[in-house]
Amino acid sequence: MPVTNGSEVSWRQLLGNVEAQLKDANEARWICEHASGYDRDEFLAILDDHVTVAMATNVQRMLARRLGGEPLQYVMRRWSFRHLDVMVDERVLIPRPETEQVVEVALRLARQKRPSKSDPLNIVDLGTGSGVIGLSMASELPLGSVAIWLTDISENAIHVARANLAGIGRAAEHVRVVQGSWFDALPVSLRGGIDLTVCNPPYIADGDEQVAQDVNKYEPQVALYSGLDGLDALRQIVSGASQWLAVGGWLVTEIGYEQGNPVSELLDRAGFADIEIIKDLAGRPRIACGQRKI
Repeated sequence: MPVTNGSEVSWRQLLGNVEAQLKDANEARWICEHASGYDRDEFLAILDDHVTVAMATNVQRMLARRLGGEPLQYVMRRWSFRHLDVMVDERVLIPRPETEQVVEVALRLARQKRPSKSDPLNIVDLGTGSGVIGLSMASELPLGSVAIWLTDISENAIHVARANLAGIGRAAEHVRVVQGSWFDALPVSLRGGIDLTVCNPPYIADGDEQVAQDVNKYEPQVALYSGLDGLDALRQIVSGASQWLAVGGWLVTEIGYEQGNPVSELLDRAGFADIEIIKDLAGRPRIACGQRKI
């Protein structure tokens, strides 16, 4: 529905039209909310207000991109992750519920160590992308009880993570964002002193035909694919973690749902103990964790 004069159209009318084209009520509401600048209950309160021409044009632009197959998160340039509202675009992976569960596991392990301002934990988020893992850890653990490092080899991803850093308020004082490949990005002084490493590395095998077309087309390839078996990045991470973690430190990583056994073997060969493969909400192996004992 082309809108040439926004003042003649209400949000209720525009929402109905967008929903009819998308055939998805939730996506239609999210797009209209985003264009209006209001969320949830606030948006419901303005449904009968007139839409400005600029806002109507923005809705049409987003609708066209979504109908063209672009992921909604990139269309809106924002998404929710746990308690955060973050910027996302084609420079970084779209945050997913499975990764929220990775954070939940990491938070549990961090809290068991009883972090405090007098004895803060060193936590590293490898391959941070948009920053959601490390920023969630920073915002959900007691203020000043952790020193968090976000690393990524992609300069584009680093820019996104730094933009999202401002969204966590005072906790941002205890977060550092650095560019480089896995542990190589970190200062040497952290070697052997990291209490917890968390990551969502690329773990899809090259040429995997099960990958959804929109994922393959729009999301960054470097953050998706990792060699013939999908384990190239995980091999580097596990090897590095065995040297960079403190004794008693933990590695928590997202994995492919068919990688539980090979990742367990990687951790075992690297000398990790208390190895556990945790299932996601769909009942599939999705998170691997292990503790450095020696």
